[in-house]
Amino acid sequence: MIRILLTALTLLALSIPAHAQMPPFPTSFRTQNIPLEDVTLHVRIGGKGPAVVLLHGFGDTGDMWAPLAADLARDHTVVVPDLRGMGLSSIPDGGYDKKTQAADISAVLAALGIEHSVVIGHDIGTMVAYAYAARYPQQTDRLVVMDAPVPGIPPWNEIVRSPMLWHFDFGGPDAERLVAGRERIYLDRFWNEFAGDPSKVDEETRQHYASLCARPGAMRAAFAQFRSIRQDEVDNKASMATRLTMPVLAIGGEKSFGSNEAIVMRNAADKVTEVVIPGTGHWLMEEAPTETIRAIRNFIAQ
Repeated sequence: MIRILLTALTLLALSIPAHAQMPPFPTSFRTQNIPLEDVTLHVRIGGKGPAVVLLHGFGDTGDMWAPLAADLARDHTVVVPDLRGMGLSSIPDGGYDKKTQAADISAVLAALGIEHSVVIGHDIGTMVAYAYAARYPQQTDRLVVMDAPVPGIPPWNEIVRSPMLWHFDFGGPDAERLVAGRERIYLDRFWNEFAGDPSKVDEETRQHYASLCARPGAMRAAFAQFRSIRQDEVDNKASMATRLTMPVLAIGGEKSFGSNEAIVMRNAADKVTEVVIPGTGHWLMEEAPTETIRAIRNFIAQ
């Protein structure tokens, strides 16, 4: 009887998904679920001083920013949301265009009593960060965009033709069926093909994000982030009529977007600083956290 019970308990333990331990945020950070009009965003808040908002992308959540958040919290208030439909935020049916998500971020900051901030984005977070700066320029002290195109901003028509970006139009019920239960396989494609050194995106990191993407509805929301890019293109072309005047830092990975990040932003902003992180691909915080943090720190301190 005891042997049967132990066997049953062992099988139960094996059936429960393991959650890998990511580099933690400082214990001084708190988490808060902030309800908005049609979504609740999971937000990490810590530090004291001028505000900085960190916006993640696909294949990551706000967890990616832990090393940068720890550094900035020494002299800044750091706000790290999970975007709608991603991480531990709720998964609404719509609202995945970046203009709407910029409004999400504005509402989060208003709920926290923050009137203006530095905004930093990577991947999808770069698209949201640009939309935020374009929509709320008076609330944006500085803008940092990292290794991603901005839909509609030249040379968008050339960038979007890259065969590497086929996933921009991938989605729908059949795509969800294909990926269901195989989220890790789908995500490995991005971590392996977009990295300068895939080993820098370690097994612990992969397990963590794959488990979050396996939540009911999470991949539908992830596909929606990309399938909304056609609307983002329309919105951003309209935004370009007014150029950004706040200082902008454009960071590219040498083996990914590289100097193209700055080329894109010079078509939309007046004051652009270019940084290319040597030897890295797309996953800047995983592949070269020290160099990336240094570049952001130097820019904010100017």
